[in-house]
Formats: sequence, C-alpha cells, structure tokens
Amino acid sequence: MSKLLQWNILFKVVGVLVIAGLFALLLTNIKQQSKINTTSPTLLSQKASVDYEASFGIFTHGAFRVFTAAMYHNQSPDVFIQADNPNIIHVKKTAIAWNDFFKTLPFKLTKDCLVTGTGEKFCTGFGGTLQFFLNGVKDDGLLDKTIQKGDRALITFGNENEEQVLKQFQKIPPIK
Repeated sequence: MSKLLQWNILFKVVGVLVIAGLFALLLTNIKQQSKINTTSPTLLSQKASVDYEASFGIFTHGAFRVFTAAMYHNQSPDVFIQADNPNIIHVKKTAIAWNDFFKTLPFKLTKDCLVTGTGEKFCTGFGGTLQFFLNGVKDDGLLDKTIQKGDRALITFGNENEEQVLKQFQKIPPIK
C-alpha cells in the first residue's frame, strides 16, 4: 500500500473514533440532563400543604360585592372560597399570593383596574380610585404579597374618605 493510502485510512479511523467518542459523551450528558429535568422541576414546583384562612372584601362606589354565585366557589384546590362564607379564603398550599387567589375567580384585577365577571370596569381615573388595604393599612403592593393566616384584604373603588374606608374594612369578617 502506498503511504498516502495508509495515512488516508488512518485519518478515517481516527475520525470515526473521535466521532464515536463525542457521540458517547453526548448520550451520557443527555441521560444525566434527563434525570435532572425529571426530578428537579417537580421538587421546585411542589408547595407544602397548609390549611389556614384569610378574608377579603371588594367594594365599588360603596357597594359591597357579593360572591355567593357558584361560579366563584372552589375554583382551585390550592386557594378558594366556598358558598357558606364567600369572603373567607381557604389556603391549602404555601406561598399563595393574593394575585394567585384573584386569578382563580372569573374576573380581572390589576393594580389599576377591576373588571367584574359581568364586564363592569372600575379603573383608576374613571370615576374613582382603585385602592388596596391589607390588615387595615393601605398597601399598593397587595397583589404580590403572600396570603398569611388571618389576613384581611380590602379592595375598594370610588372616592371614599378614610372614615368610609374604615367602615368598609370593618365589614370584612375577622378570622378566629
């Protein structure tokens, strides 16, 4: 055989071995990644079980919004309200934010707007101001806060003064 042919065969053999080695390394890496991806997200996404209550109330132009319709009840296994007292929130998982709870209900609530299940809009600047209170204190960041045992949240839209807001807050049932 000529030297050129021998070198050509040698390069092909070495090339095949390098490709086979890279392929084996890639398969090993994929197997390790699949093990990580099947266990890690499950552990991260699991929230511990809890069982406590909080309460809330929503007022628009002084009117107390009632959530007795069945469409509001038991919408999530993690956080929900029930027919017997629809202002009491049942929290069953840790790290549930107020926004997580409100997203389970058939309406839309943002820091500036409340759109009811029937399509009524109550947005800051259009006939009033949407305000948030947590445990009697004004809290514009309420939606991002984690619901704690015994919390009382008030969402109110209108032009109420401090005394009127206090009266609204007093209508939210305390948790015993």
